[in-house]
Amino acid sequence: MDKNLKEKYKKEFKDALVEFVDTLKGHVSTKDNQWTVKGFIDVYKNIYTISTDTKIVSKILEIHIFPLILEFANKFDYKLILAEKQNYYPDLTFVRKDNDDAKFALDLKTTFRRNDETAGFTLGSHGGYFKERDKDKNIQFPYNQYIGHYCLGIIYSKNDYKDELGETEVFQVNELEEEYGETPDKVGEREVTTVDKLVAITSVIQDFDFFVAEKWKIASDSRGSGNTANIGSIKKIEDLKNENGAFSQLGEEWFDEYWINYDVATMVKDGKTTSITNIYDFLEFKGRTDLIEKVVATGAKKRKAD
Repeated sequence: MDKNLKEKYKKEFKDALVEFVDTLKGHVSTKDNQWTVKGFIDVYKNIYTISTDTKIVSKILEIHIFPLILEFANKFDYKLILAEKQNYYPDLTFVRKDNDDAKFALDLKTTFRRNDETAGFTLGSHGGYFKERDKDKNIQFPYNQYIGHYCLGIIYSKNDYKDELGETEVFQVNELEEEYGETPDKVGEREVTTVDKLVAITSVIQDFDFFVAEKWKIASDSRGSGNTANIGSIKKIEDLKNENGAFSQLGEEWFDEYWINYDVATMVKDGKTTSITNIYDFLEFKGRTDLIEKVVATGAKKRKAD
């Protein structure tokens, strides 16, 4: 695809996503910034609050905004393709209806604030499809068929409980009419609490921030989770929202090359052979120490003194 056309398509997709994301907060939160989801409901109109477990919250959030994503695709003339399998990248593929070669990868990334300033998540594998970019193993289309890779980030705060699963509650809401007979005072060992309105139930999460970012622009130079082959994001919330990652001034090519070679390329340092796992060593290895000043230090490992 012609470079200028590619950049035009990328800009249009990014602009459309930003416009869309600006509307999401109003759809998922109340005026006092509580999540509009209060729990699960049964036929007796019992409301079962959910736990603050991140996997549960993330999945329900994805389900909550999915109808809006469908509306987004239709509004801006994209075909939407869901990942065929749970472990496939990306979560969503958007294809321009007027050009099947214009494919965009979008991952939904949800995470909670560790404090008022930091959050973080993984950005997908740096092995497999990331290295073999013409293959389709564990990816909807080969990596090199996508002209842009994006994250829709959702950051929230937890309403903390000492025991995440143990503190789930059961409510009856007077504004919901009964149709299936009397409700017992207890469900299992849980007391049933009666409230007048749904909004009286405290949501498990609140205070949402939504943002859109190109994956490479919010990447750090560290793995995201232990020894697994996942790229880690930067941690500062403002940097995430402003796409101010370790590679954001270096460029996508350096992001690609670094992560393809992460922990594979080696160099001799202080007389010892060392695997390269930080961007400073990688630039030295490539003979490009002149680019070190372009590394955004807040998104990279701390540089060791020479």
